[in-house]
Amino acid sequence: MVRNRFTHVGVVAAGAVLTAVLAGCGSGTQDVAQTTPSSTTTVPPSSSSSTTETPSAEAAAPSTAAAPQPVAPSGIGDCKAGDISLSLGRGNAAAGTAYRPLVMTNTSGTKCVIQGFPGISYVAGADGHQVGKDAYRDGTKGAAVVLSKGESASVDIGFVNVQNYDPATCQPTPVKGLRVYLPQETASKFIDAPGTGCASDKIPGNQLTVKTAHAGSGE
Repeated sequence: MVRNRFTHVGVVAAGAVLTAVLAGCGSGTQDVAQTTPSSTTTVPPSSSSSTTETPSAEAAAPSTAAAPQPVAPSGIGDCKAGDISLSLGRGNAAAGTAYRPLVMTNTSGTKCVIQGFPGISYVAGADGHQVGKDAYRDGTKGAAVVLSKGESASVDIGFVNVQNYDPATCQPTPVKGLRVYLPQETASKFIDAPGTGCASDKIPGNQLTVKTAHAGSGE
């Protein structure tokens, strides 16, 4: 009877070991299945994806190419200092600045062209030395103006009331008038326009401004 009891215990123990082994094998198979990627879960990219790309910043950015400059007529030369007489037209004032047209009239016997901005500055003294900085060019270069004999073009000049500046900064100086260089010209002309200018070039702004030439006297 004792032997049968041991036999029964041995059978039970063996059965328990076999059950544990089978359970362990089942658990290992489940782990492998969870960590091994399945080939059926891979999704290929859509064939329409190439048509939905976001445009590059370069393609979307607006063009910044400069506009072509107006060209003077061929066969007609630039107006020279000796071809032109100068005069200042009547003006008007706004916000501390007086605007007057500088009229340029062709007194020669041939056509000539004025285009762009003349160089303008205050001058003083018997030697005609410059007072302050050149006039600031306001705006963009305009179209060429062809002048026959007796015809005029003009530019609008802004004269700031320099009394509005701090005297220590401005250094107010009596001026006799304006020195004028026509566009693309190296010889200057003088026009009488007595007043007061700032000798300093450190003022907060521009004591003179000039716009591009246009046809007519500006009156």
